[in-house]
Amino acid sequence: MNSWPTRSLKEIRNAAKFVSECRRRGFSSGRVTAAPLAAPTLEADSARGYCLDLVRKYDTPSSLLLPYIPRHARDAYIALRAFNINVARTADTTSTPTIGSMRLQFEREAVTKALSGTPPKQPIALLLAKAAEDISLRSDGRTKWSKSWFLRLIDTREKNLSNPPYPSLTHLETYAENTYSTLLYLTLQALPMGSLTADHIASHIGKATGIAAVLRGLPLIAFPGPPNKHSNQPSQPGSDIGATRQGAVLLPLDIMAEHSVREEDVLRNGASAQGLRDAVFTVATRANDHLITARQMLASISAGEEAGHDFEHQDEEEHIYLPTSAAKETPKQEVDRAFGVFMPALATHMWLDKLEKGDFDVFNEGLRKTDWKLPWKAAWTYQRKNL
Repeated sequence: MNSWPTRSLKEIRNAAKFVSECRRRGFSSGRVTAAPLAAPTLEADSARGYCLDLVRKYDTPSSLLLPYIPRHARDAYIALRAFNINVARTADTTSTPTIGSMRLQFEREAVTKALSGTPPKQPIALLLAKAAEDISLRSDGRTKWSKSWFLRLIDTREKNLSNPPYPSLTHLETYAENTYSTLLYLTLQALPMGSLTADHIASHIGKATGIAAVLRGLPLIAFPGPPNKHSNQPSQPGSDIGATRQGAVLLPLDIMAEHSVREEDVLRNGASAQGLRDAVFTVATRANDHLITARQMLASISAGEEAGHDFEHQDEEEHIYLPTSAAKETPKQEVDRAFGVFMPALATHMWLDKLEKGDFDVFNEGLRKTDWKLPWKAAWTYQRKNL
């Protein structure tokens, strides 16, 4: 059963029988105040099942890494990733950017209502609302999800509905920060955790994951198929198709110029286009650099040392954490508790490693399959707490 219900199915059935018997005997509704909880429980179970199925279908690595998230935060983890899939696939499931923008406006409204406790009757919104309530209860109201991070993710996806080119590698990093890093920040909040150190590591991992996602989606966007037929199931949601059926090459323009890559050449010749593998190598190297940085930070913090460099986003409002009366954790304790959130680094590293072994041929069909070794490597990585 793909859920962690607060009541067993047997208990729910017994409660329903009890209510029915009370009504049959004419008791007032005031005598059975606990029974109505069964309906919300069933609604949450249904929403959880829907979201988990969505993650398994379109984001297999995230579903395989679910066991490394603390049990109390798994509803939040599943809801966040289902939300991300839904938003990322807007481009693939709409025919024009205008319709895509309308769909994303609905997502903004649904998130706003979910975080205020009045979600629409939609599975992802319902599970987001439940998770938001859980976070508040576990932190005695001190922690809540940052709505601005949800809106940042939606806004960034909206700007990319028509597959505009990234002017530079720095712009691609910004895209990854505003999508994949932001998703990790929200996951950390769900633990709950307010740690500049954990955010800093998550920023590097998210940038690496986002850059890899763009590389992984390059063949699908260069050669889009019929509308609504694509699935990014073999990897993480990011290799979605823009709301246009014309091919595009989403490598940073400065990298394409550096390696003399021409878009029309890629659209005509695919993997054999001049300079393409060199350009992919350059972009993939930046993703790998972020993973190396995150790995070095973890090693330094575990050894009781400083992270090694400042967090470039530390002055943003969402990353400013006020002191609390709770017992203060050391940076090492923080990263140990947050390690499950950092596990996407492993899936990204494995994909980049496979890309390297294929001589940076991003059109290799094997790159769109989830590595069967991921569950075993994940168990080993989590046990050692070493990415």
